[in-house]
Amino acid sequence: MAFRGWKWLLLLGRQNTLAKVWRSSRGGPSLCWQRCCHWSSGKALDPEVRAFLEENTEVTNSGHLTPEIRLRLLTPRCRFWREKPDLWPYGDPFWAIYWPGGQALSRYILDNPHVVKGRSVLDLGSGCGATAIAAVMSGASQVLANDIDPIAGMAMILNCELNHLNPFPITIKNIINSEAGNWDLIVLGDMFYDEQLADGLHHWLQKCIRIHQTQVLIGDPGRHQFLSHSIHSQLHKVIEYSLPESTRQENYGLTSSIVWSYQPSNSLDDS
Repeated sequence: MAFRGWKWLLLLGRQNTLAKVWRSSRGGPSLCWQRCCHWSSGKALDPEVRAFLEENTEVTNSGHLTPEIRLRLLTPRCRFWREKPDLWPYGDPFWAIYWPGGQALSRYILDNPHVVKGRSVLDLGSGCGATAIAAVMSGASQVLANDIDPIAGMAMILNCELNHLNPFPITIKNIINSEAGNWDLIVLGDMFYDEQLADGLHHWLQKCIRIHQTQVLIGDPGRHQFLSHSIHSQLHKVIEYSLPESTRQENYGLTSSIVWSYQPSNSLDDS
């Protein structure tokens, strides 16, 4: 099966399986910088997993909006572009795709470093870690990347190494619905692929804004689950980017991706 067909399965799987994990795990107590699961370069990586990821991904900085950032991704030159999906041994590799929302967020941060400079940033659903990497490159004082897939955490370390960065803290806990964290900025891309997850994100992000005056930026190319959700009425369009041709082909006709600022009204109940 070609990876483009596999990618379609991943898109469906995001709604049917990954979303269930985000919804079911209620998260623990509030995470802070010192208490998060901190992966360090090399030492925390299983040598077998590292070797597998290095062998079955390609280092690339082309075909997406941020050529400044090098990433390990699945490309047509990789073995698993055509292998059967069930032969991949570590669960669906959502992190190996540079999704359009993440591309837009990363491009925006690189072009506007003042958005993150000197600020604490949480990259929620970080995937390949590109947006967290962009935040570090642009001068964020603290960056925490969050993804529920431990293999994504390992891939992020490899991607930090590719970009000559010390690995930032990474947590693989589900922090949605936990106590609101005290972040200056939360960024999240391509997370609105399930209605119930979107509801949870809406409530939790709203609470972070109410309690800590956190700024929230969302990247999304305009998927139905995002445009049809009530959160959309509380977003301000920041910028829209035209997607590269290869990203368009891999995302079934999506032609652009947008960065949105989330600004909930004061009338909303945060209880």
